[in-house]
Amino acid sequence: SGLVLVKNPHLDQMEEDVLYHLDLGTKTHNLPAMFGDVKFVCVGGSPRRMRAFAQFMQRELGLAGPGEDVADICAGSDRYAMYRAGPVLSVSHGMGIPSISIMLHELIKLLHHAKCRDVTIIRIGTSGGLGIEPGSVVITDTAVDSSFQPRFEQVVLDDVVVRSTELDKGLAEELLACSRDIPDFPTLIGHTMCTYDFYEGQGRLDGALCSFSSEKKLEYLRRAYDAGVRNIEMESTAFAALCGLCGLKGESCRFHLL
Repeated sequence: SGLVLVKNPHLDQMEEDVLYHLDLGTKTHNLPAMFGDVKFVCVGGSPRRMRAFAQFMQRELGLAGPGEDVADICAGSDRYAMYRAGPVLSVSHGMGIPSISIMLHELIKLLHHAKCRDVTIIRIGTSGGLGIEPGSVVITDTAVDSSFQPRFEQVVLDDVVVRSTELDKGLAEELLACSRDIPDFPTLIGHTMCTYDFYEGQGRLDGALCSFSSEKKLEYLRRAYDAGVRNIEMESTAFAALCGLCGLKGESCRFHLL
């Protein structure tokens, strides 16, 4: 049916579902009226970037009049920011798996309660590239963990639950085809490695702690490249797992900084 799924039988027993970190709820807001026609959701780490993206989409879709601006739908919360430009929702997710996981749980419930259909979700932002030209965009085919495995491990109570992290291959090819129409926009499809840390977890030598040599770092990054990894960040495995389980057509596009 194209509906966004939730896999939680307890939700049916609740009189009200409060999306606490988004400052929204099923009793306080008419979610189908507010979001029912949303077809695309773009998420990224920074509230400021997602506001700028929503402003860009307003202009591209011809929705913005002189002096008009986008409003933060989640202004009552200081956790995340959400903006809308026609059928496109732009949402910040913060940095790291815990932050994006909280946002996605509530966003997916929002889309479910709003009865949205055939939603495509794309994560945009920056990352560290691996063996690619600076300024390249990596479209993720599979998110992998620090052992280069396509999995997201989540501790649930005292069990370790393992979930798949493959993203929509057809959407990846669509996005790659779109990139060919834009000059000087190097784009490729590859694996994205997700870590739990920005410094030691990604092999950086400039953190407050460093427990490895530069030689060991380079040897690890070579093995990552040989395993198909082309960029490194901190959210992709959780993003891929939650989107896949809940019927969202998802993809991740990351810009490789210098």
